[in-house]
Amino acid sequence: MRGRHPSGPAYVARLQGSAQAKQRLEVVLRTLAGSLSVQQACAELDLSPARFGELRTQLLQAALASLEPRPVGRPQASTTPEPVAQLQARVQDLERQLHAALLREEVALILPRPPQSKKVSGRRPRSRRPRRPA
Repeated sequence: MRGRHPSGPAYVARLQGSAQAKQRLEVVLRTLAGSLSVQQACAELDLSPARFGELRTQLLQAALASLEPRPVGRPQASTTPEPVAQLQARVQDLERQLHAALLREEVALILPRPPQSKKVSGRRPRSRRPRRPA
């Protein structure tokens, strides 16, 4: 045989993760390869057959999701960075405040006003004398 030899479930030992996760992955792969029955796998992992089925389905679903095609190239940057989103929220808030102020002004113009009386102050008006040249 030319090239690399298949490592099969033993490849799991080279991956990063906890010992329990590695053991579970290796057992699931051995059941998929047909070298271990589900009953033996359940006994080895101390799991019920239903829980083992859930683990196997979860593992295969995650593997399938990671192999879905993705768009080529870098992902696009967010169209509205955080500061822009904050500014847009601030603009909306200020527009609401402006609208409320305009409504208050309109109501104030419509309501009748009581007659205004002149205020009389206790001071005499200041006479206007021409300034002396310096």
